[in-house]
Amino acid sequence: MIFLENYLLSLMMLVPMIGAAFVLIVRHQDKEIEKRNIRWVTLLATLFTFALSIVLWMGFDGSTADFQFVEKYDWVGDSISYHVGVDGISMLFVVLTAFLMPIVVLSSWESIETRVKEYMIAFLLLETLMIGVFSALDIFLFYVFFEGGLIPMYLIIGVWGGLNRIYASFKFFLYTLLGSVLMLVAVFYMFIETGTTDIPALMNHHFDADIQNLLWLAFFASFAVKMPMWPVHTWLPDAHVQAPTAGSVILAGVLLKMGGYGFLRFSLPMFPDASQHFAWLIFGLSIIAIIYTSLVALVQEDIKKLIAYSSVAHMGFVTIGIFVLNANGIEGAIFTMLSHGIVSGALFLCVGVIYDRLHTREISRYGGLSVNMKIYATTFVIFSMASVGLPGTSGFVGEFLVLNGSYTYNSWVAFFATTGVVLGAAYMLYLVRRLVFGELDKDDVKAMPDLSLREKMIFLPLIIVVFWMGIYPNSFLDPIHASVENLIETKFPVVAAEVVAEEATAAASH
Repeated sequence: MIFLENYLLSLMMLVPMIGAAFVLIVRHQDKEIEKRNIRWVTLLATLFTFALSIVLWMGFDGSTADFQFVEKYDWVGDSISYHVGVDGISMLFVVLTAFLMPIVVLSSWESIETRVKEYMIAFLLLETLMIGVFSALDIFLFYVFFEGGLIPMYLIIGVWGGLNRIYASFKFFLYTLLGSVLMLVAVFYMFIETGTTDIPALMNHHFDADIQNLLWLAFFASFAVKMPMWPVHTWLPDAHVQAPTAGSVILAGVLLKMGGYGFLRFSLPMFPDASQHFAWLIFGLSIIAIIYTSLVALVQEDIKKLIAYSSVAHMGFVTIGIFVLNANGIEGAIFTMLSHGIVSGALFLCVGVIYDRLHTREISRYGGLSVNMKIYATTFVIFSMASVGLPGTSGFVGEFLVLNGSYTYNSWVAFFATTGVVLGAAYMLYLVRRLVFGELDKDDVKAMPDLSLREKMIFLPLIIVVFWMGIYPNSFLDPIHASVENLIETKFPVVAAEVVAEEATAAASH
């Protein structure tokens, strides 16, 4: 166990790479047997990584804000090191990544027939890079992982995507790369200024106010594209529509969370003055995103595009929660990201199920699925209700905490954010009505079979987690709490003092 504690994060990044190496050497005269062996090797590698993530969660001490499972080795000279570790803000994102990967592999079991070896290797390498992003404690190492994840995702969309996959993959790559160039410039400046690339050390360094503003804007350019925030969100619907189902699940489930995680790991603790100074910009863009993209989602005819636009609206909630700078808002933002990772991933899997049967994503081609696909219809409705934020599901807790936190900050911000809840219900219920209910009058839709055993195995753990998060949210909030409280108290003491004063006044009035 001591070995596991000392090297757990490195092992979690190493296992998918070992899996990829094994996939590379799998050979068999019968191509079908070779493909089957490749799939099994990939599934076992991802399951083992998930098992290690459970060990990480079980061994995590939620009572402290310190980084845990820390490893540090010199890498480039004396200044840049291989330094990894997790705290309450990052730990559950590592678990989310490891949880979604076996599901992604199972979802591709039958739908991917061409270049299976390369496909599975791309996903295994992507898993290593995603875990690296959430556990890196050296800013240069973080940048390597952050940008490295672009390459396998670019290939997944560009090789196994739809008809316009080349256009979508180039747009995805260029948008995210251009945003990150400014961040790289900022990283170089921070290194020259402080002489270190160590993230905990940079968190404790106080940059001048004017410099903070420039550095904050440089990091914002990268994280806003990754979230994505309005108006740099246009790559996302194209990428989702063209990506294979598994690509959409990882894109929505994990890659979008890197932007929100970046704000929490860099923008707030390293540039606290600038974060308060530019909060109005975040709120403005987030409110536009929530209202505008929800209205755009209402008129979509492609199921994937509708869910993609809903993701932009949900990420608007997240950015509001992060920058209200109170515990409810930040914890709600983290919880919303975790919930969205599960729910949006599940919704894309739902789209993949009917796409495999009818090979179209046009909403008008379906209808009445509750008649001949009862289990599928029930599953789709559960995830749609979680997306809307129905009490008892994961979506409700995050939205409630964000709205609570934003109301404490400014009632107008909360008011405009709440419109997203109403519009979210409108477009999701409209989608459910057109897809699941109505008259079953098309012969090819009538012939569609219900969920297979493999598909039930994919959705069951996702349904369990959605209700677990909704009914007992403290199991997810407890590990987060100490790190969030520490962030607010050390970086925003005035805000923390105001909250304490308000709570004292409220208690006295009662």
